[in-house]
Amino acid sequence: MTDKALLDRLTTAVDAVFDKQVAFLQDLVRFPSLRGQEAPLQDWMAREFARRGYAVDRYTLGDVGLPAHEKAAPMVEVDPAGSVQVVAAHRPQNPTGRSLIIQGHIDVVPEGPADMWTYPPYSATIRDGWLYGRGANDMKAGVSCMVFAMDALREAGLQPAADVYLQTVTEEESTGNGALSTLLRGYRAEAALIPEPTGHTITRTHTGTIWFRLRVRGVPVHVAVAQSGTNAIMSAYALINALAEHTKQLNEAAKTDEWYSVVPNPIKFNPGIIRGGDWASSTPAWCEVDCRIGLLPSMDVKTAMEGVERAVKAAATGDNFLANNPPEIVWHGFQADGYVLEPGSEAEAVLSAAHVEVHGSAMDERRTTAVNDTRYYGRYYDIPALCYGPKGEGNHGFDERTSIEDLRRCTLTMAKFIADWCGVTER
Repeated sequence: MTDKALLDRLTTAVDAVFDKQVAFLQDLVRFPSLRGQEAPLQDWMAREFARRGYAVDRYTLGDVGLPAHEKAAPMVEVDPAGSVQVVAAHRPQNPTGRSLIIQGHIDVVPEGPADMWTYPPYSATIRDGWLYGRGANDMKAGVSCMVFAMDALREAGLQPAADVYLQTVTEEESTGNGALSTLLRGYRAEAALIPEPTGHTITRTHTGTIWFRLRVRGVPVHVAVAQSGTNAIMSAYALINALAEHTKQLNEAAKTDEWYSVVPNPIKFNPGIIRGGDWASSTPAWCEVDCRIGLLPSMDVKTAMEGVERAVKAAATGDNFLANNPPEIVWHGFQADGYVLEPGSEAEAVLSAAHVEVHGSAMDERRTTAVNDTRYYGRYYDIPALCYGPKGEGNHGFDERTSIEDLRRCTLTMAKFIADWCGVTER
């Protein structure tokens, strides 16, 4: 079968199942699959995979011995035994092609105040060619693409000639432990594809991410005599400023980095959650700030953590109270390395060719300052890991949305890539 004949056959198939795909994506978005609340969606996914005839492996993070692996991250307020992962396996009787993992995360970040959304965040509203909702773009659109790329092959009367593992994982937004668990479970392939919403570009490199909590104490007194006590919130603010200055220094050094010298200020620091105090007329006795800081692929996680510790210690030493009551740093959540997809892999060449066939133009690359799960497959397990997916807007923000027509194009590109990478046989 010529490439054009195969592409035409797949185009017809993608179009034939596309209305079902959009409805499937709406169903995905209607599940509020926040951290620790993903099990209902994962159970639904397991049933959807089983209905399609896949061999389904449903397990939890408590089943795979995560703590023993050096790259497992400390969980954040989640019981591993309740964090469900799903792998659906297509295994031909006589495999002849190259095997493939396609993985997507189904956990989403909190939606924030619902009244600040144009449409309710879990309504999966469609307007003017866009589907709105928390997780619609990051990354339930990509999950729908991977499921329906395989459905399109079936609709076209074809099946991959090699093993294909469709994986839906949790914890991508917090630790990455879901992706790691699939590898600890034993799943391997000759390439991996993660359809994050890249706007049809290939992710050349992503930065790493570290999460930590600052805990600061104070001396509570009536605000009328505030000068005789200390204010833990103000002390925490001083530490935040010190870490912002630390980040400036890191970004100055990044100007000579092989991959990120062309990206302005690639290391991002964010104090994301703050809690503190007990009474408006008392100086606060405590404050906690949950923070995130990035690191370049060339940097070591432990070294980056030590840099945070030094910056906090230096700021505390300059404060009379904090010098004698040192703030605490609690490491939880991400301890994630960055990753570089080195140019020249055969898997990337096959994906690039499929992209050109569908889009009529070359596949661009991106260098992102956010983390994704490709590091596990590519950096730790030597599996070429491609991050390529549909187009949308508003990740982690209000009115997050994904483009419906780009969803169609991405599904077709993925179906063609699966066919070319794995080979196909008639069903």
